[in-house]
Amino acid sequence: MAKSKWFQVKDKLGLIEKWCRDGLDDGQIAHNLRISKSTLKTYKKAHPELLAVMKRGKEYFIAEVEAALIKRALGFTYEETKTYIKYCDGKETRYQETTKKYQVPDVGACSIILKNKDKAGNDGHGWSDNPIKLELNKALLEFKKDIERKTHF
Repeated sequence: MAKSKWFQVKDKLGLIEKWCRDGLDDGQIAHNLRISKSTLKTYKKAHPELLAVMKRGKEYFIAEVEAALIKRALGFTYEETKTYIKYCDGKETRYQETTKKYQVPDVGACSIILKNKDKAGNDGHGWSDNPIKLELNKALLEFKKDIERKTHF
């Protein structure tokens, strides 16, 4: 039987959290740790501290990506600086020009946010690629609740 590498993994919990914050998936993390993906899965089940570190890192990553998506959906102002070199009478002069620019809202980012954050909508219509499926899922949920009420009287 092979010797467990858990103690080597345990020593790298801080690094594992950083990798999760950087967006690495379980396969990439396992590769970096020089263990198989199935071994990483086993360690996550057996060692809650590993699971907690990975979850915390991934939550941070998701929050960062979500913030960037929202920024893109709403549009934003930024500054762009360009450096120019000008030659005059054989002398080199460098100067910088800073311009304020506006990134228009991205319709694709808006769509992703609305489809994920407002599926049902306040008015019941919401944003969904498949509104019929959404309605069927609601009806199925109500049906399950109704059956549960009738069987647990």
